Amino acid sequence: MGMNVGSGGGSGDPEVVVDVNTTPLIDVMLVLLVMLIITIPIQTHAVKLDMPQANSPPSDAPPPPAVDLEIDFDGTILWNGSPMDRGTLEANFRREGHADVANQSEFHIRPNKLVEYKYVAGVLASAQRNGVTKIGIVGNEQFM
Repeated sequence: MGMNVGSGGGSGDPEVVVDVNTTPLIDVMLVLLVMLIITIPIQTHAVKLDMPQANSPPSDAPPPPAVDLEIDFDGTILWNGSPMDRGTLEANFRREGHADVANQSEFHIRPNKLVEYKYVAGVLASAQRNGVTKIGIVGNEQFM
């Protein structure tokens, strides 16, 4: 900003400055902008979903016992502690996969720390192929 210096005419009266003070105008505009932002309704995006309704009451029957599947370091599969081959495992998965989802057993897969991944992937693929849905991998703390 510059300063208006008189011409030195000696009259002693200062010249009148006719510039508009824009600071109050900017303050008022900022207040109006904030008020506008506050009063605008929040845009909500609603997605309509048709959720399934539960028709049957929960059954009083106890859930089937969980099956512990251990995969040893050499690829040996233990079904609740007893060893089995791939064919028997496929048959057991097929039997469990054809059961009602509510009556399927939970499978707790516990791989050995030293087992190759292909054995674990083979068991998981076999379970998926035969329709088993309740699968969990337990014992992950050994890999940390």
